[in-house]
Amino acid sequence: MAGPAKSGIVLDSRVLAVSIGALAISAAILGVFMWMVPNAAAREEKAACRGLRGDLPLNAALCNGPNCAMPTPAPDFVALDHQGKKVKLSDFRGKVVLLNFWASWCGVCKTEKPSIKAMADNLSSDDFVVITLASDHSWTDILLALVDSLAPGQKPKGEVSFDQALAAYQKALPDGIPFKVFIDPPSNDGNIGAITQSWGITAVPESALIDRQGNLRAYFVNKRDWTTNVAETCIRSVIDE
Repeated sequence: MAGPAKSGIVLDSRVLAVSIGALAISAAILGVFMWMVPNAAAREEKAACRGLRGDLPLNAALCNGPNCAMPTPAPDFVALDHQGKKVKLSDFRGKVVLLNFWASWCGVCKTEKPSIKAMADNLSSDDFVVITLASDHSWTDILLALVDSLAPGQKPKGEVSFDQALAAYQKALPDGIPFKVFIDPPSNDGNIGAITQSWGITAVPESALIDRQGNLRAYFVNKRDWTTNVAETCIRSVIDE
């Protein structure tokens, strides 16, 4: 009498070999893909920032010598906010920072401010902050310049006190602005702030893109249109790392 039939799964060795081979190929493809993604992101960042001319050679003050390549640590500094409180660049470590050097007396800086505001409105988050450092002797001049650039036609005429400038700012920009403003007073009768000078800057505007670790990732001499797709890609590529 025949015994009971055996049940179970019988694996063909050839099928098993093919399956293992397919899994190995899939794992290899996944590994290559995972390797390519960060490299592709890095290439995208470099291409976008290069397209924005953010890969210009750094001046010696930023790298303690010639031919300094990015990334390199951004020099720390202590500036003052509108209440006279000291604020350090390193206070923003952990965020991506776009640092913009400007001044109230700089006409080009004023024409750049609307695109900075639009970009900050679009990208501001817990991961990103825009800081502007004004080479000015007084907050009156800074407030009036912000009104003049961001609310054309609403700047008061004639001699204006600080209180009048503040009232004009609050009326023209009731919701405030999406970027931070700190003051960098020039020494004596100069027109470039002490911090700005320490970065080797002799004319404004200039801007720096700084990563979460405090390293310079791109540097921009003169103004840019920060509302362009290439500008957004350059900044987002650092934010999304």
